[in-house]
Amino acid sequence: MKVSLEWLREYVDIAQSAEDLAEILTRGGIEVGGVEYLNQGLEAVVVGEITRMEHHPNADKLWICEVNLGDGSTTIVTGAQNLLVGDRIPVALPGTTLPNGVHIEISKLRGVESSGMLCSTEELHLDSGLGDPRSEGGILILEKETPLGATLDTVFGEGDCVLDLELYPNRPDCLGMVNVAREVASLTGGDLHLPAWAEGSQGPDYPVDPEARIILDEPELCRRYAGLVVEDVKIEPSSEWMQKRLKAAGVRPISNIVDITNYIMLEMGQPLHAFDRDAIVGAVHVRRAQTGEKLVTLDDIERELDPEMLLIADDEKALGLAGVMGGLNSEITDSTKRIFVESAHFSSVSIRRTSRRLGLRSEASNRFEKGVNSHGVAAALGRVAELVIRLGAGKPVGFVEQAGQLPEPAAVSLTVEKANSLLGTALIEEEITGVLKRLRFPYQEKDGEYEVQIPTYRSDITIEEDLIEEVARLTGYDRIPTTLPQGDQTQGRRTPEQEFKRTLRHLLVRLGLNEVMTYSFTRPDADRQFGDMDQAIPLLNPLREELSVMRTALLPSIMEIAARNISRRNLDIRLFEMGSIYKSQERPLVKLPQEELHLAGVIWGKSSRHWRTPVTEYDFYTVKGILEEVAREFGLEFEYRLPTAQELTHPGRSADIYLNGEKIGLMGEIHPAIGKEWELERALIFELAVAPLLEAGKRTIRAFSIPKFPAMQRDLAVVVPLEVSAQDVMKRIKELGGALLVQVNIFDVYTGKPIPEDRKSLAFALKYQALDRTLKDEEVNALNQQVLEGIEKEFGAAWRK
Repeated sequence: MKVSLEWLREYVDIAQSAEDLAEILTRGGIEVGGVEYLNQGLEAVVVGEITRMEHHPNADKLWICEVNLGDGSTTIVTGAQNLLVGDRIPVALPGTTLPNGVHIEISKLRGVESSGMLCSTEELHLDSGLGDPRSEGGILILEKETPLGATLDTVFGEGDCVLDLELYPNRPDCLGMVNVAREVASLTGGDLHLPAWAEGSQGPDYPVDPEARIILDEPELCRRYAGLVVEDVKIEPSSEWMQKRLKAAGVRPISNIVDITNYIMLEMGQPLHAFDRDAIVGAVHVRRAQTGEKLVTLDDIERELDPEMLLIADDEKALGLAGVMGGLNSEITDSTKRIFVESAHFSSVSIRRTSRRLGLRSEASNRFEKGVNSHGVAAALGRVAELVIRLGAGKPVGFVEQAGQLPEPAAVSLTVEKANSLLGTALIEEEITGVLKRLRFPYQEKDGEYEVQIPTYRSDITIEEDLIEEVARLTGYDRIPTTLPQGDQTQGRRTPEQEFKRTLRHLLVRLGLNEVMTYSFTRPDADRQFGDMDQAIPLLNPLREELSVMRTALLPSIMEIAARNISRRNLDIRLFEMGSIYKSQERPLVKLPQEELHLAGVIWGKSSRHWRTPVTEYDFYTVKGILEEVAREFGLEFEYRLPTAQELTHPGRSADIYLNGEKIGLMGEIHPAIGKEWELERALIFELAVAPLLEAGKRTIRAFSIPKFPAMQRDLAVVVPLEVSAQDVMKRIKELGGALLVQVNIFDVYTGKPIPEDRKSLAFALKYQALDRTLKDEEVNALNQQVLEGIEKEFGAAWRK
C-alpha cells in the first residue's frame, strides 16, 4: 500500500518528518518498507528562456540554443524539435544530477561546446501532461509567466512523499487511506479530520431505481450488494489532482469514472466496479458460474469458469468475476452514457478460491481476500456520487441495495490486571483508557472491567488478548520493561512420543533410507488402491484436481516419488516417510476425522557399487531386516503372517506384520500388476501404524548380569505339512521350552527326497541356559523331548533323526 503524505494530510495533522513518521508506524506494527520523494532533484534545475536558435553546422538534427537564465546566459546544444524562440524551459546546468540519475557536465557535440541540458518531463520524473501541449515527446515547455532563474521545486511546489506500507494480513483496514489516517492519529496524537462519509454506513440519498434490481442467488457468499446508477456520463480524463494522487499510489489513471472507483478503493479500502448500464439486461444477479461457462475479462482473456466461482450477471449473461475483475462485455468506453457502480461485501474464501484457480489477482481481489468492512459498502457509493458531481462526470439518479443481517460491532472485555499480567507492566487505569480513547474505541467501565466496542473496520480484534496487543502497540514496545520469568522453571524436554519418533527416524536414516515429506492429499484412484476410499475425506478446495482427497495411506505418495526418481536414472531407491493418514468416522463429516501416525517405505533396485561389498539386489529380506532392526531398537518382536490382502503385494513374497497378536501393517514385494502400472516392478514396500509401536515400547527396562554359567545347544529337525508356517512352529517351541530356552533360530528348510511331497523339513537351533546354575544333559534332553512332543501333537510333526 503506497501512501501519499499530501493525501494523508487531508485527514490527519502530521507534525513529523516522513522518516520519523515511518519509524513511528513501524514501531507501532505497521511496517514501512521505504520512503520515496517524488520531486527530489528539482532544486538544481532552473528556468531559462530560449533567446536564439540556429542549426548546428555539423549536424542536421541538432540546434544551438542561446538560453537566458535571468542572471546571465549560456549556450546549449539540443536535438529537440519542439522548441521555439521565447519558450521557457527547464535547464540543468553542469554539475547537476537529474532525478533519473543522469549527471550533467560541459561537453562538446560535433565541435560545439554545450554548457548544460534542456530537460523533458521523463528526465525530471514529472507527469507527462504538464506544460504546453507541444511538450509531448520533447522538452518540457513551461508557462510564459514562469520566473526566469527560478528552481523547479519552487515552480511545482514541494514534492509529495510516499510511504510504502508492507502490511500483514491481519491489518486489511490499512489498505484504505482513511484507516491509515486513523492509525497515524492513534500513534502520533495528531488531530483527525474525517468527513461524514468516512464514519457512516448509509448509502446516498437517491430514489430506488426500479430498473436496477438486485437478486442475491448466493447470500452466504455475498452479504451485502449495492449499486449506484449514474446518467449523462461524460467519459474524459479525470482532474489533475486525482491523477496525481493515483500515480503516487502506483495506479495508472484511465478515465474519470474508472479513476473515481480506484480512488475510492484507495481512500476507503472498498473495491468498486463500474458497468456500462446499457449492457445490463434485466436484473443484476450475484450467482455461481455454471459448469463450462465462459467469460472474457477486461484483460481480453477468455476464461472457463466452474460452479465454485461467484459471478455478477444479468438475466442473459455473465458480466464479471465477483470481486476479481469485470467482463469485457460491460466495459466502460468513450461512448458510455449510463453506468451502474457496484459496491459489495463478498466472501473472502470465495474470492481467494476464484483468484487462485484462474491465476488472476487484482487490487480488488487482494482486499476482498483479506476482508473488507461490510458497513462501508453503501457509504462508498455516497462518496462515488460526491466525486461524480465534483468532477462533472455525470448525474447520479438512483441507488439500490440488497443486504442480509449485518454483523454488529463486537464487544470485548478488558481488565487492567490481565493486561499487566500478559505484558509484564504496571500500567494504571488512566493509561489503559488513554489508549482506548486514542483508538476511538467506545467503552464502558463496570467493577474494574471495561467493555470495549470494536469498530467493524477492525476485524482483527476479537478477544481480550487482541486489545492488550493494541495497548502494547500504542504504549510502545520499547517502553515495556525487560523482566525475567517468575516462579518455578522447568527445563524443557521432548515428550516420550517425540523422543520415539526422533529415534525411529534416526534409526532408519542409519540403515540407509532417505526421509521424504509429502502432501497430506492424494489422488482418489491411488488412495483407492492402497487405502480405504470409503473413509477418504474429499477436499472442498484442492490445490490441484488430482490432489482432491485426504490420504488414507502413505504409500501412494512415496511410490510417486520413487517412480519419478527411477525415470531420472536413480537406480538405488530407499525412501521412507512418517506422517499422518486421515479417515472419516462418519458421513457426512460432522466431527474431526480420525488421524493416525503411519510409517511407510519404498525400496527398489540394487545397492550402490562399493569396492568392499558386492552389488546386491534388494528383496523381501531387505525390508524384513529393516523392520527387525526397528523391532530390536525398541525391544519389540514382530510376527509375520501370510497376507490377508492378496491384491497389493506378491502372494509369495509378502507378509502382514503383527505385534502382540494385532495386525499393524504389511510388507513385501509389490503385486506385479500394480508394479507395472506404477512403473515400479519388483519394488519392496512396507507400511505400518506407529501408535502400537509406541505403546508396546513403553516397557520397564531391566538389567541382567552377564551369564556366569555355560549354555547348551541342541538341534531339532522335524517334518511338518507344507502349509505349516515355520514361524508358528518356532513360536510354539519358545512356549514349550520355558524360561531356560533363551534362543531359537531356524537354520534349514528342505523339501524333496526322501521327504514326502506334501511335507517339508524344518531344522532349528535351540539354546538353553540358566542364570543360577550349570544345566545338566538330562535336564536339557528332557526339555528338548518336551518340545518335540508338543509340536508333534500340535502340528502333526515327525522327528527327523
